[in-house]
Amino acid sequence: MKTLKIGLLGLGNVGTGTYEILAMNAAKISALTGCEIVISKVLVSNINKKRSLNLPADLLTENAADILSDPEIDIVVELIGGIHPAFDYMLTALQNKKHVVTANKAVIATLGDELMSAAAASNVLLKYEASVAGGIPILNALSTALAGNEFDEIVGIINGTTNYILTQMTDFGLNYDDVLKDAQAKGFAEADPSSDVEGEDVAYKLSILIQTAFGLKIPPLSIPREGITKVSKDDIAYASQFGYKIKLLATAKKNGSTLECHVQPALIPVSHPLASVSNEFNALFIKGNAVDDLMFYGKGAGSMPTGSAIVGDIIDIARKLDCLPCCLTPQISAPTKLIFAGEGKSMYYINFLVADVPGVLGKVSTIFGDHGISIESVMQRSKGKSEGEDVPVIYILHESSRQQLDPALAEISSYPFIKEVRSILRVEPLN
Repeated sequence: MKTLKIGLLGLGNVGTGTYEILAMNAAKISALTGCEIVISKVLVSNINKKRSLNLPADLLTENAADILSDPEIDIVVELIGGIHPAFDYMLTALQNKKHVVTANKAVIATLGDELMSAAAASNVLLKYEASVAGGIPILNALSTALAGNEFDEIVGIINGTTNYILTQMTDFGLNYDDVLKDAQAKGFAEADPSSDVEGEDVAYKLSILIQTAFGLKIPPLSIPREGITKVSKDDIAYASQFGYKIKLLATAKKNGSTLECHVQPALIPVSHPLASVSNEFNALFIKGNAVDDLMFYGKGAGSMPTGSAIVGDIIDIARKLDCLPCCLTPQISAPTKLIFAGEGKSMYYINFLVADVPGVLGKVSTIFGDHGISIESVMQRSKGKSEGEDVPVIYILHESSRQQLDPALAEISSYPFIKEVRSILRVEPLN
């Protein structure tokens, strides 16, 4: 039986999960590929560090060249994260005619074209299924089984940390800060959670999804984004009274010749399948012109789910090694005539803190009307408040653009009875 040698860059949670899956399912993987897949070298930062895996000492190295320059290593699996030196390692591996598998969303979203070109020049494969939604095989589905579709919309929950935080706030009425500390203690959130909670992580993943599904290259940091740090337990409670849940959504939606995309917390109807996605789970809702509506659901992170996607890419490469050379050339997305259009229009939830005086609702409603914005619902929460105490007023607005909404809010905020605009959240009907 042919032996396929793997060089593993990184032995953190995902690296450990990948190693364990290859060992645990070795017989099945061999049967599927006709190869014995062996990890022959692992790059670590400290050989002497204590690990949960009991590995032979000669398997570990602190020198990346031991993997990148070894002619016997067929596939390099990059799991160290970050942009540099991860990108440099992958580029060197591809130039040395080694196939590359990665879970690195930041590199694929920002420098993926350079890696794809290097892979094509060397006639090797670059695979990155694990870069989006962990164990959910969404990229392979979009580029293979669903490739015959024109996609109209992708909406999803693709960050487990923020979904865990919002779930805990929803189910137990907790404050954001308290849940974040709990999530950090349980390992669901990093010590510095800013990439997750500010939406940057989701923007990287959405950029990859857009290129795969729509063929449009959008730099991740050009995607309009807002995180969950301003979502309060009061917002969640008010949303519930209107029949919604709040989720951090990644959205890409065709509107004629334009593609609207954004990462923002949004109200979604409790009846929609995405509303029931809880804690660290991820889900993607996809609409294609042939397949219609589909939803993919599963764990979006973790050592074993992400390791599963890594091993799936290794198996795919192993199966293709006997193909004709032309079949090994990476498939770069087909060109598109779509134009990036930012946020587009939406319904909005607005939470004001106002002075409890007569005429507030009428004045605010008039200003919205003057700016061409109509109101679907309004709610004033004065129960339990003392006389003279400021009260929340919540509006659900019909569809408008931020170019309409922002001037209206600026005018409303100029009045002394408006104490604060506490929240501005999208409302996604998701019909």
